[in-house]
Amino acid sequence: MCGIVAIYDPNGRVQPDNLARGTARLHHRGPDARGQWIAPHGRVGLGHARLSIIDLVTGDQPIANEDGQRHIIVNGELYDFARIRRELELGGHRFRTASDSEIALHLYEDLGPGCLQRLRGEYALVLWDEARQQLFAARDRLGIKPLFFAWHQGALYLASEVKALFAAGVPARWSRQGLFDAAVMGMPPAATLFEGVSQVPPGHYLLAGPGGTQLCRYWDFSYPETEGLAPVRTDADWAEELHATLDEAVRLRLRADVPVGCYLSGGLDSCSVIGLAARHLSTPIRAFTLAFEQAAYDEAPIAREMAARANAEFYPIPIRQADLAEHFADAAWNAETLFINAHGVAKYVLSRAVRDAGYKVVLTGEGSDEILAGYPHFRRDMLLYDNAGQDPEAVRTLLAELEQSNAVSRGLLLPDGDSAPLDVVRGALGFVPSWMEAAGGRLYKMQALWSDDTQATLNGRAAYGEMFEALPIRDRLTGRAPVNQALYLWAKTVLPNYILTVLGDRMEMAHSVEGRVPFLDHEVVELISRMPVHLKIRGMTEKFVLREAARPVLTDTVYRRQKHPFLSPPATLNPHDRLHQMVHDTLRGSGLDYLPFVDRGKVVGMLDRLGGLEPGDQVSIDQILMILLSGCVLGERLGLAA
Repeated sequence: MCGIVAIYDPNGRVQPDNLARGTARLHHRGPDARGQWIAPHGRVGLGHARLSIIDLVTGDQPIANEDGQRHIIVNGELYDFARIRRELELGGHRFRTASDSEIALHLYEDLGPGCLQRLRGEYALVLWDEARQQLFAARDRLGIKPLFFAWHQGALYLASEVKALFAAGVPARWSRQGLFDAAVMGMPPAATLFEGVSQVPPGHYLLAGPGGTQLCRYWDFSYPETEGLAPVRTDADWAEELHATLDEAVRLRLRADVPVGCYLSGGLDSCSVIGLAARHLSTPIRAFTLAFEQAAYDEAPIAREMAARANAEFYPIPIRQADLAEHFADAAWNAETLFINAHGVAKYVLSRAVRDAGYKVVLTGEGSDEILAGYPHFRRDMLLYDNAGQDPEAVRTLLAELEQSNAVSRGLLLPDGDSAPLDVVRGALGFVPSWMEAAGGRLYKMQALWSDDTQATLNGRAAYGEMFEALPIRDRLTGRAPVNQALYLWAKTVLPNYILTVLGDRMEMAHSVEGRVPFLDHEVVELISRMPVHLKIRGMTEKFVLREAARPVLTDTVYRRQKHPFLSPPATLNPHDRLHQMVHDTLRGSGLDYLPFVDRGKVVGMLDRLGGLEPGDQVSIDQILMILLSGCVLGERLGLAA
């Protein structure tokens, strides 16, 4: 993984200093080498900060093709590249490096934008085509790797992180609409928190040239319609195919010229990954595990048992609330988005420990819940909206059990109390997915803190309105099972904009660590999307088909355990902890000056009432405090204007 920056100026005014500043700001993404190329006519410049994983000697970028007419920069990993390289060499292509990235350059020579269909992996890339005088930029299918862009003074700027755009000269400003959408995790695929800054949506490419700029979709997944005839297959058949497909995805991601480790929690996802990975290795893989002080959030004992089962080297990393407070600001600056829990800070600390242990690459279990309906809100949707033939009283009992066994998800993943109106959602789908209902409660609480000016500006804006306009709702959701509809919307919004940011790329790359996500291999995703819903949720058992597929490599504890979302202990519960104090010091002090959209008096009033609330209500409020605290940090560290 690396950091990339590009500037396209049709008037030929690309400034080397601007490109250099943007690239330098991404040093944490690529500390091993830095490269820069500007075309002689000055219309385009490419910058690259390299983290060397494959081809440690000759893989520096930008890379030019044989005649120097095309140049490319890539952030990411392209798997199975050796086979594709051999095909390209037989076709007459000559390679300058031994890196995986160069195959994209030569595939483009043969196929143009169609080259993306041949790529397997996580990536963001920018390519300049001199013959067409055209800039081609693309992002991987699921949005694992970020790619932002902005027009400023007639020039197009692109970068792996927004802070690099700002360093290169793009103005740094808040977007009120972005803040509104972020409160409900309903940001449209191309939107951001920052005025004038967009992102290339997952599964899309961007073209810019004399004919203008366009965004084009090259990939999406689709669920079967409920009225269609599903293939007649047994549970065992589906589980066997998933085992083989996931196993291949894991095997491909073990390829590196540096040591590969693994994140390991007590969850089914990371345990499946390490169990499969261990079968392909001749020496023990190192398993990195966070260990929290509070028992309700600590999965280290279960992870230790799984590490022993996989013959892995167990490496626990203790983490306290004081650690979360110490690193909160740096984690938020790297994430460039709003936190709803301090779990992102915990991942920041985890990746630092990985780096300090001498590792550059880790396998992770992220993405499994997003494609296999692992979160409790999907089980709630199953009970409420896919309950044909079930006894109503039994459904009510199961709903009560679900809420009781997922107290840590109250107000965060499961609805709690009043909600902002969600008429757009109900009108489009005929129901409101539980995760959106929970997010509507978060927006309701946030609206109570907005300043009068913000209230007036955002008055009448419907939650999820712009998101539903931007997504292919009719093509992808009509006639699909409600759980699959909820999954699709989650995968298009929360997955790339939060999960893969706060719990993925940004926290890992903050310490120059590359995270690889086998569950988001597009062949795995396409297979799971074809499966019937009852293979994802069987009764109250989530990710049923994965349990069966990975059972040979799991401990019995993990196989039988219910999903527990990765969360850090709330800051609100212990007033003596440093993170709790940081919340009060920042939101009662000058820190709130950097978040000019909320009313200081309303925020202080909420803080004054906090101590008198029941623990469950305090947990529900914690996410609001995390949003405010991370917003203050971003406003200050990025120098954001209102």
